[in-house]
Amino acid sequence: MRTPIPDSPHASGRWRRIGSAAAATAALLIAGLGTAAHASAAPTAPATQHTTQASPAKVTYTRSCAEPKKGQMACNALRVTGGVTAFQQQRAKETGITAQAVSPKAAADSPTGYGPSDLQSAYGLADAAASNGSGETIAIVDAYDDPNAEADLATYRSYYGLPDCTSDNGCFKKVGQTGSTTSLPSADSGWAGEISLDLDMASAVCPNCNILLVEAKSSSMANLGTAVNEAVKLGAKFVSNSYGGAESSSDTSYDSKYFNHPGVAITVSAGDEAYGAEYPAASKYVTAVGGTALKTASNSRGWSESVWHTSSTEGTGSGCSAYDAKPSWQSDSGCAKRMIADVSAVADPATGVSVYDTYGSDGTGWNTYGGTSASSPLIAAVYALAGTPGSSDYPAQYPYAAAGTSALNDVTSGNNGTCSTSYFCTAGSGYDGPTGWGTPEGVDAFTG
Repeated sequence: MRTPIPDSPHASGRWRRIGSAAAATAALLIAGLGTAAHASAAPTAPATQHTTQASPAKVTYTRSCAEPKKGQMACNALRVTGGVTAFQQQRAKETGITAQAVSPKAAADSPTGYGPSDLQSAYGLADAAASNGSGETIAIVDAYDDPNAEADLATYRSYYGLPDCTSDNGCFKKVGQTGSTTSLPSADSGWAGEISLDLDMASAVCPNCNILLVEAKSSSMANLGTAVNEAVKLGAKFVSNSYGGAESSSDTSYDSKYFNHPGVAITVSAGDEAYGAEYPAASKYVTAVGGTALKTASNSRGWSESVWHTSSTEGTGSGCSAYDAKPSWQSDSGCAKRMIADVSAVADPATGVSVYDTYGSDGTGWNTYGGTSASSPLIAAVYALAGTPGSSDYPAQYPYAAAGTSALNDVTSGNNGTCSTSYFCTAGSGYDGPTGWGTPEGVDAFTG
């Protein structure tokens, strides 16, 4: 039986966004590499289409949201618009039927990316997903409103046979950044794709969890930070944030204002602009989540992973923070401050995940998405399957206690750029920046 998400008093604050993969032509503002600021801005038009050569499938994609104005974060979910995805290639191999390339201007009639059973298989979560998560609430923090969020989520869950999650049964709740269910921000079709991606990934990994969507009125740090605080006030013990930006000297103050919530697992995308540290992934209070390319394999696991890296400006983020102090549980010797990332999960658009969204400007319906906006809610859901964190714990430390064990899949191949200290950007045995300690193999690495 579900425990309904409670109502709660208001909160205050604001901030910005990064998410799935970023555009090749974008500079530091894209994928959250913008300047931290407090200004609000109206939604802007979607960006242009780009091409990725990411293994194993050549795909084209469109960044869901436009390049942000100064002081704002982009929702950088990448919607695949052409080519053949890894999921389609595998299905073609299984059925002997040639895969039909994704249409550049329209959604598919059925999924073209990985679904819940694929993700649960890849990360050893099938048993936990079937039995765990009841009564737990995963909060998704995003900017602007998706008017179709609940209906689209219902379609995704129905297609894959997941339990109903609606406002009627107390499983789903949507609020603005001050907790209101009626005073919501303006709608934005680009952010709607990001919201659908986040909701679907939380559902895919933890189908028994409640979901709380908190919509900030803009993608400024202050507004998004206020939404994080509101999510915690409303009782969520797991909060996913698929946004970020260039580091600044203000970050340590943001830490205390928005992210210092003991007893709450807060996950943050590591970034989509390849090698380089971003905030709030650099916060010492959060779990920084990197991205991988996920493929089926003939090994005992049935899957293999490598660092997601498409080009010098596209791939998972990583790096040594310039401002945030190193948390006590992190001990890599090459970085005197906070090192990114802690763990990782699938993010490569070419090996992307299925998402159902009907509020987008193009391709409404079934689409494939990628980027670290996929990996952050996925890891938040793994934490939820693992159970409520200790009341005084910072759950980012949990995977470090399981380092080097079978509870994590060590990702040992690939890089996300060039760097003077090898492990900052290159995967290897044990800890590395792009993938942290690796990807989940069950839930044991995500519990105290």
